[in-house]
Amino acid sequence: MSIEIRSARVDEHPAVGRLTEHGFATGVYGPTTNPERVRLLRDAAGRAASGDLLVAVEGDELLGTASLLRNGTDHAREARDGEAELRLLTVAPAGRGRGIGGAMVLESLDRARAWGMDALVLDTGPANVDAQRLYERLGFARDVERETAEVPGVGRLVFYRYDFSRHGVLVRLIAAHEHERVAELTVAAYSHDYAISDRYRAELADVEARAREHEVWVAQDLATGALLGAVATPRPGARISLVAEDGELDFRLLAVDPAARGRGIGELLTRHVVELARQRGLRRVVMNSGAEMTGAHRLYQRLGFSRLPERETHIIEGSPLLAFGLDVETPEGARP
Repeated sequence: MSIEIRSARVDEHPAVGRLTEHGFATGVYGPTTNPERVRLLRDAAGRAASGDLLVAVEGDELLGTASLLRNGTDHAREARDGEAELRLLTVAPAGRGRGIGGAMVLESLDRARAWGMDALVLDTGPANVDAQRLYERLGFARDVERETAEVPGVGRLVFYRYDFSRHGVLVRLIAAHEHERVAELTVAAYSHDYAISDRYRAELADVEARAREHEVWVAQDLATGALLGAVATPRPGARISLVAEDGELDFRLLAVDPAARGRGIGELLTRHVVELARQRGLRRVVMNSGAEMTGAHRLYQRLGFSRLPERETHIIEGSPLLAFGLDVETPEGARP
């Protein structure tokens, strides 16, 4: 069953309040005894009235919540003119590790953008390092000059801002609610130029399984939020195909939305894979490619990849796969 991100219903407000309180009590700072803080955590109805109260649900199970707030409302504390604010993002212990937090942040970005805001802002405790990594991975920029809020027992809050006026493309890990969109994008990319079998189409579309076992990276337009392309890599220490050997990083299913071609998305994603290999201390990036995918071959060769004919032993649907590799210079001290 898939996870749905939506606005909370009025009848769900009491449960959302309990989830918020429990989520923070089981977080890095533990439970609070501050009466004002407890009232804030439980006041789901007030947060809904200040903007939009989001929930992540799977069937009848409530797994997460976040408050998207308008500037000047009761529960907003950081937002200025033209800014929306994200507060009290939490995931139930049973839902952690499933990408729910990232999905709620991305939905908040979409909704703030639809409100016509210039930016989405948020803050978090200095010990919330996992949250900080999430926000930075999703394209938020830290603004130290706005880090003025101090919370007893927590410290000076870390402030982040996502500026909707920025241009360019961000490469980040996929969020759980984006599996269907990336499946559509990947199938469209491959079927646009090639005849593909039903079996291969099903493999291309199975993004959920790919993200569960490996890493799926997406290229997102910073100005519009649109997803433009994707590529899959293994988790550190693993492989995603038969072509890789020890000390190598392989990747699969590089795809660019046909509508986004000509913007350098394929090159951006490939360079991201090379940088991953460098960060992980691996000596080479390798991949297989169908013999008919000449456009991809030109991209790889332009980036310095060479053919590896001795590894061209794999057959897919009756056709041999070509193999390509690029040697990587790894930084001093990097470890595989």
